[in-house]
Amino acid sequence: MAKAGYQAPKAQATKISHKKSGSSVDRIYQQLKQMAMTYKFRPGEPLNEVELAASFGVSRTPLREVLNRLVAEGLLDFVPRKGFSCKPLDTKRVFDLYEVRCGLEMMSAKLATQRASDDEIEALTQFWKAAAEKFCTLPPVDCARCDETFHERLAELSQNSELLHMLQNVNARAHYLRLISMEQEPYRRNTCAEHQLILQAIQDRNVDAAVNCMAAHVSLRQEQLVEVIKEGVARLYMS
Repeated sequence: MAKAGYQAPKAQATKISHKKSGSSVDRIYQQLKQMAMTYKFRPGEPLNEVELAASFGVSRTPLREVLNRLVAEGLLDFVPRKGFSCKPLDTKRVFDLYEVRCGLEMMSAKLATQRASDDEIEALTQFWKAAAEKFCTLPPVDCARCDETFHERLAELSQNSELLHMLQNVNARAHYLRLISMEQEPYRRNTCAEHQLILQAIQDRNVDAAVNCMAAHVSLRQEQLVEVIKEGVARLYMS
């Protein structure tokens, strides 16, 4: 009995240690993900793991866990003997990403029109109505988040959790470009008007119109990407 009584505190201590470790990984993940999304690391430049671990106050083991997770999510690259680096900001990669986004968004619009309840559609409509009233005066970072929220809430109405998960991943990888785009007033105005057209088609239960409006919305963004990419690269190397 004495032996059992002695071991109980050790088991509790182990449980607490695991909880702290998990908490550290989650904290590092959220911070590093945000840094990768906004290109706080220059594309292609190796990340200094020693400096990163020291800045977060952790060993390299939890840091490596997070870095590998971000590689799996497409936010970082890993090359043997060279290490981890931020994804390149090149035209081909970004166009590929937006082609995927276009397909996901069109599927979201189609399934939401077919599957969402009237109340769910009304809730999204009211969300965007409130957002649109202040959209053109918000800081770009808030506009980008608001736009992402609209598209992800629309994906939720598809009732397809895999579709939503994939769109969230694409949005994270395209966040930096979205942020730059939202600095432009015409882009904001067009976003508001096009979101309204998409919502109206969904309210009317017009699948073809919803899909076509969404395709036009995302494709237009794709046409503007070349200039946005140039601006993004210029900022990264001027800072």
